[in-house]
Amino acid sequence: MLALLFVFDKLLPSISQQTQSFVVAKWQQLSLLQQALPIENSLPSPLPEQHLTDTWGAARSQGRSHEGIDIFAARGTPIQATTQGIVSKVGENTLGGRVVVVVGPGGAGHYYAHLEDYADIAPNDWVNAGDIIGYVGDSGNAKGTPTHVHYGIYINGSAVNPYPLLQKD
Repeated sequence: MLALLFVFDKLLPSISQQTQSFVVAKWQQLSLLQQALPIENSLPSPLPEQHLTDTWGAARSQGRSHEGIDIFAARGTPIQATTQGIVSKVGENTLGGRVVVVVGPGGAGHYYAHLEDYADIAPNDWVNAGDIIGYVGDSGNAKGTPTHVHYGIYINGSAVNPYPLLQKD
């Protein structure tokens, strides 16, 4: 009986902390979904000092079209989150290489691809606009091209042109 009480004493604070973290994460998700989607000129650039060009819709291999914009910068340049939100992915895929996805206001997915490396973030972490999420590279199908970040936005599963939503200096 004494051993059982000892186990409960050790487990309950841990379970309580896990429950609290889960509730906070769900509250953040619900609050994000109720916020407005980004509008024209409302988002800061993921690379504030770099020139923005609208590369949306440009032809890509295998008959694809470009579902985002490419912002060129030196390898290792810090990439900033364009919005507050919850990190939903830190990992790799075939086209994007090293990628980070942040779910922001209105449930919009903010997709950052071709990273050289990730910042110290993980899925379910909260980020604010301006937080470093990764570093410019050429991973994935961009290997050997000039280093850049591919930035895309997905609303209800469909790609939208991020260029008009980004603030231009």
